[in-house]
This record gives sequence, structure tokens and C-alpha cells, in this order.
Amino acid sequence: MKTAAVTIRLDPKLEDLLDRVCRTTGRSRSEVVRDALRRQLTQQLFEEARRQIIPFAEARGIYTDEDVFKIVS
Repeated sequence: MKTAAVTIRLDPKLEDLLDRVCRTTGRSRSEVVRDALRRQLTQQLFEEARRQIIPFAEARGIYTDEDVFKIVS
């Protein structure tokens, strides 16, 4: 698998936190940062999809998560 290198700058507190997580989990900095980035990007995509769907849901009377659960239960 071809990979790309990305350079980022971290403030000292964030760097310390990253290193602490790496030590406690036994994972490399790259693994931890890739996982965090993957989670953040997935969250962003989910939130964008949700924003796009909201008008269609509201048009059908679906306003809350509870409304969705009632439909799918």
C-alpha cells in the first residue's frame, strides 16, 4: 500500500498527550494520529450527511433520535 507523509506541528501539551497515549497503548505516533484523523474525518462526513438529510426527515415529521427509534423498532 502506498502511503503519504504529512507534517504537522503540535503544541507541547498536545505532544505530551500524544506520547502518553502511545506509551499506554503501545502504539506508534503514526498509528495513534492515523486513528484520530480517521475518526475525525468519519465524524465530519457523518455530520455533513446528517445536515443534508434533516430537511427530508423533518418534512416527514421526524425531529429527534427518538422519532427514528420509533420508526425502526
